[in-house]
Formats: sequence, C-alpha cells, structure tokens
Amino acid sequence: MSSKHQPYYVPAQSSWPIVGAVSLFLIAVGAGLTVQNMAEGGDGSVFGRLVLLAGFLFLLYMFAGWFSSVISESMSGKYSAQLSRSFRQGMSWFIFSEIMFFGAFFGALFYARMISVPWLGGAGNNAMTHEVIWPTFEALWPLTTTPNGETTTAMSWQGIPLINTIILLTSSITLHFAHVSLEQNKRMALIVWLEITIVLACFFLYYQGVEYAHAYHELDLTLQSGVYGNTFFLLTGFHGMHVLLGTTFLSVLLFRVAKDHFTPKDHFGFQAGSWYWHFVDVVWLCLFVFVYVL
Repeated sequence: MSSKHQPYYVPAQSSWPIVGAVSLFLIAVGAGLTVQNMAEGGDGSVFGRLVLLAGFLFLLYMFAGWFSSVISESMSGKYSAQLSRSFRQGMSWFIFSEIMFFGAFFGALFYARMISVPWLGGAGNNAMTHEVIWPTFEALWPLTTTPNGETTTAMSWQGIPLINTIILLTSSITLHFAHVSLEQNKRMALIVWLEITIVLACFFLYYQGVEYAHAYHELDLTLQSGVYGNTFFLLTGFHGMHVLLGTTFLSVLLFRVAKDHFTPKDHFGFQAGSWYWHFVDVVWLCLFVFVYVL
C-alpha cells in the first residue's frame, strides 16, 4: 500500500544522552567545588579540579561517540527530507533555548544595574545603606568596590575585548564565505574559509585566556569582586564555553568536508554549525556593548 509520507527513521536506544547528563553533572560539581575553594582563599580544590576534568573528558567522549553515530546514520541514507525538517526545527529550538539561557544572565545584569543599584542609592535608602549595609557605597556602575572595602578595576572595552570583537565578526564573514563556497561546490575555497574560521575561533579563546589572566593579576577583578565581577565572569565565561563548543562543531564539520560528506543540495549539518556560530557572534556583540562599553 503506497503512502504519500516518507519513512521516518527512529534510531535505536542510545547511551549517549545519559553519558552527556553525567558529564554535565560532573562539570557542575567540579566547577562548584573549585570556585567555592577559590572563594575561601585557596587556589581551587584538587578534588574539584579532578571532577571538573573528568566531566570534560566524559563530554568529549560523548561528543565523539554521538557525532560518529549521527554521521554514520546520515551517510547510510537513513535520513529523509521529512527527518531533515525535524532537524531544522530541533536546531531552531535549541538556539532559542540558548537565547533564553543568556537572556537570564543579561536579565540579572540589568536588574542589578538598573534596579538594585539605583534603589540602594535612592532617597530614603541611601542613609540606611551607608549606616547598615555598605558604608562606602556609591550608586555608580560598575561597582568597583565590594562591601568589605576591597577595590577592583573595571575591564575596559578597548584592547583585547575590541580585538576579540573584530575576530568574531571576521569569523562570521569567513564562515559565510565557506557556506557560499559549499553551495557553489567550490571545495578548496570551502576548506580554506572554514580553516580560517577555526583559526580565528582559537585566537578568540586564546585572547580570552589572556584577558582573564590580566583581570586576575593586574586588575584584581575576580569572582569575589562583588556583583560586577560575578556578572562579568558569568557572562564572558559561559560565552567562552559556547565558543569552545562552536569551535569543536566547526572542527567536526572540517573533518566531514575533508571526507566529502556534504553536497550543495544536502548539507544541513554544515548549516546547523553556521547557525550556531552566528548566534554566538550575536551574543558576543550584545555582551560587548552591555558588559564592556556601557
């Protein structure tokens, strides 16, 4: 009996989701233990760092295994046009969830900056704030003084942050050129543009590490630097993790391009990686404006 609907491939049961859940749990516990020890004046719990390392190793193992399974299913012809539409919907919802994730952190930043700080320094509250909570409090952003009297320096938008902004914007352009080359079946140009994008991503991660070292050792800007330090490292740190994930994604795509897995008509895997990378770039632009500039 004929049907107008295409067969819909349903994969067999897989252990990769539970492996991913375990890896994220270990990362959360390890990061919590490490940060807690640093907040108490230590250099980071050795046990916490080991748990954090184990979490990342499990995560890499999960990525390698799950990517391999999906690629094998795709190359064996099990994916239909109907399933491709499901992939597009799934990737769209995933990016939407990431928007909500960063929206929560931007919301915390706006709440602290636009509501909490002005309220503490407002008429009627200023005297109580100075007498009870924070004797040296000034309703200015960024708060470079903590309640216990320690001072820090705000990170300037010039220098490394500006360089990283240029790097990410350039990487979006090079990735777009790579996508166009794929659609035009220009394989060598595709490989070159994609390699340039990955190199730019690695430069971004390197400079972010340099920025963090500068913040800790020269500006005394740490996670313990009050609400400014908290929001700064949470937003830039989580974005850096997404850049690392995106770089991994692009590296897998480069491997698949070398294996000639994509065609001008069928390359949603590449398109999904492109969507994700452009999303990461847009988040950074918002972060650069609201965290560094304003």
